[in-house]
Amino acid sequence: MLNYVAGLPAFISYFLTSLLCLAAFCAVYTRLTPHREGELIKAGNIAAVVAFLGALIGFSLPLASAAANSVSLPDYVIWAVIGLLVQVLAFYIAKLSMTDLHLKITENNVAAGLWSGGIAVVIGILNAACMAS
Repeated sequence: MLNYVAGLPAFISYFLTSLLCLAAFCAVYTRLTPHREGELIKAGNIAAVVAFLGALIGFSLPLASAAANSVSLPDYVIWAVIGLLVQVLAFYIAKLSMTDLHLKITENNVAAGLWSGGIAVVIGILNAACMAS
């Protein structure tokens, strides 16, 4: 029976670290964007939900890749920081490629939310694949 749970301590440490990384990403991302995601989401703004979930997925993909391919917990954290920085870049790519993106998201323009979230996911997929190389 012990052989079945031998990896449990590693799982717990990586999982808890992942949750901390996600919390850090949320803190950085919500400070980075000019609109207030939490308030917009509570108000039922679909564009804000889509944009924020896209960013979370875009960050979670490389986070998962880093967890699967890292050689230690410190190595994992380094790759998580790199993933965070790449998602910041994704935000700026989305912002530069659509005029007044944050205003459109605030006004519940779903196309703008999909654009922002979609770019975050696309960049996240590329980031995750490059981490696995």
